[in-house]
Amino acid sequence: MAEKILMPRLSDTMTEGVIAAWHKKVGDKVKKGDLLAEIETDKATMELESYKDGTLLHLGGEKGAKIQVDDLLAIVGNDGEDISSLLSSSSSSPSKASSNGSSAQAEQSSAQTAVATQSSGLDISKMDEVVLMPRLSDTMEVGVIASWHKKVGDPVKKGEVLADIETDKATLELESYKNGTLLHIGASEGEKIPVNGLLCIIGEKGKVDVDAIVAAAKGGSGQPAAISNQTEASQPATAAAQTKTSSSSDNGRIKASPLAKKLAEEKGIDLSTINGTGDGGRITKADIDNYKEAPVSKPQETVNATATAPAFTGTAEEGYTDIPNSQMRNVIAKRLGESKFSAPHFYLTMEINMDNAMIARTQLNELSPVKISFNDLVVKATALALRQHPAVNASWMGDKIRRYSHIHIGIAVAIEDGLIVPVVRFADQKTLPQIAAESKELAGKAKNKKLQPNEFTGNTFTISNLGMMDIEEFTAIINPPDSCIMAVGRIKEIVVRKGDGFGVSNVMKVTLSCDHRSVDGALGAGFLQTFKKLLENPITMLL
Repeated sequence: MAEKILMPRLSDTMTEGVIAAWHKKVGDKVKKGDLLAEIETDKATMELESYKDGTLLHLGGEKGAKIQVDDLLAIVGNDGEDISSLLSSSSSSPSKASSNGSSAQAEQSSAQTAVATQSSGLDISKMDEVVLMPRLSDTMEVGVIASWHKKVGDPVKKGEVLADIETDKATLELESYKNGTLLHIGASEGEKIPVNGLLCIIGEKGKVDVDAIVAAAKGGSGQPAAISNQTEASQPATAAAQTKTSSSSDNGRIKASPLAKKLAEEKGIDLSTINGTGDGGRITKADIDNYKEAPVSKPQETVNATATAPAFTGTAEEGYTDIPNSQMRNVIAKRLGESKFSAPHFYLTMEINMDNAMIARTQLNELSPVKISFNDLVVKATALALRQHPAVNASWMGDKIRRYSHIHIGIAVAIEDGLIVPVVRFADQKTLPQIAAESKELAGKAKNKKLQPNEFTGNTFTISNLGMMDIEEFTAIINPPDSCIMAVGRIKEIVVRKGDGFGVSNVMKVTLSCDHRSVDGALGAGFLQTFKKLLENPITMLL
């Protein structure tokens, strides 16, 4: 099914992008990761990759055209698919100021810049040498420096990776958009920088007043910067970070140029087996061209594979360990706290007979190219039920209720740092094998911190399933901006009356958490009744 690709915000001050070049034309086949276009921002020309497979059905502008951030850039879908509804919705929707933040966040960022300008008379947001912390996710308020790939005094080229930035949802690479020398960094590894805060300064040594920029970034308070203008000799910690990132797969993430990724896919080369020779261990086209398959090494000794955790050793002394919150954990606490105490929750629980669903799943998996799970059936049934109850597929907007015409199902996934919600887009229009394949891929990306922003934003309804952990029944906190979240328990056997005797049935409990501001009890109950009918008669989901 067709999906819109909107103009992304590719720099901290970008409001529009210019199409420098298209690498695909209407009618071309497109694969995930293929280079679609080169976008000229206010600071650099950057490559834009496709995040889905399909056919390029529409271009939002020709070469040289200007497109506002969040306006329609392209549409990718199936051959011959009708995209008139997508085109009409794009033409009728006003442009948004930012694809990655709310208006309140944008106002806050503007206010921060205004304070710095008023205090020092220097507007650093308009200085070419200044790199501000960009908003890399929809809920991001601060970024944590996971590692620096450059140190003060190093030469920097356009396109080189400057740093790894940990947001509340993923760790992303930040590339330089200009050539010059790294004159200042705004925080050391592990420290936080707010969105639109001073990340670094790149320019010509001796021609940039670093102290004035740092003072302006701090609102003219005259306090020293987190890390002042330093030389290479005074940066042992940063130098260590540079050494640590020499591997092309640091923290499990493969660092490679888009062209290298494309060539590796075409040649069937596993990028994790290549030691990159580019900046910070980045894999380049030359690395792919020069790649030679290494001989298969012998497996490690069995003792390493079967090593067990050390036995617990007790102590007679009291004690504790303070574990600093990750950025993701902080945002989970903030957003769910706001949801729980600002949205009036109420809960609806229903028991569903899963006998037919179990039989249908077995039959489907005999034919499906991808193994279909019970959660995939739940996702499909939820999406189809939302079609019949569009008022549940909504958000409370303060002065209005926004009902969505599209159905994007978020699936809560537990990861080491907390919880993230990958999104299956247009779930009502996808087959069960498609949902199964996409859900598996998104869950894998989530656990490896490889999700892209478009893969964990835009949900209109969320599912939280703890059935595989033997939980029978629970309630979940609504995931903003949704109006509802459904908690799914395990399938269990119960004894029931059947005819003149007794038999065993398989049942599953679900609990729908609703925001009473936008969804009333009868509305939520009607949605659950439809959901129940679909799961208890799964053949109806195939009609």
